[in-house]
Amino acid sequence: MVDNFNTPQIIKLPQILDERGNLSFLEEYNHIPFKIERVYWIYDVPGGEERGGHAYKENREFIIALSGSFDVILDNGKEIKSYSLNRSYYGLYVPEGIWRHMENFSTNSLAFIAASTTYQEDDYIRDYEVFKQNKS
Repeated sequence: MVDNFNTPQIIKLPQILDERGNLSFLEEYNHIPFKIERVYWIYDVPGGEERGGHAYKENREFIIALSGSFDVILDNGKEIKSYSLNRSYYGLYVPEGIWRHMENFSTNSLAFIAASTTYQEDDYIRDYEVFKQNKS
């Protein structure tokens, strides 16, 4: 479970391991601190491309690399930190108000994102200068 709802963090998900293969799962309000209102996934990202480049006013996310690997770059307005995701039993909790983008997608990578809100265009901050002004 998330230690601090205002801080990005890697969360290890449960693993059930046996000779038939492995199983992991996540539960709202148990492994992540929100009700899941939307899920989406990112795949077939061409080499060298980035995804994201925005912050949310309200939405919180939980990002998992279901296959392959990629990096999530987070900027809270004071420091920038990179998280490498490459195991399906770890996820990255990203609270609202954090600028983020994803890069370095490996071949056949699959990013799964659980979100706390439905899609709302007005929840996005897409201009980095506006984001920085709001953080001052």
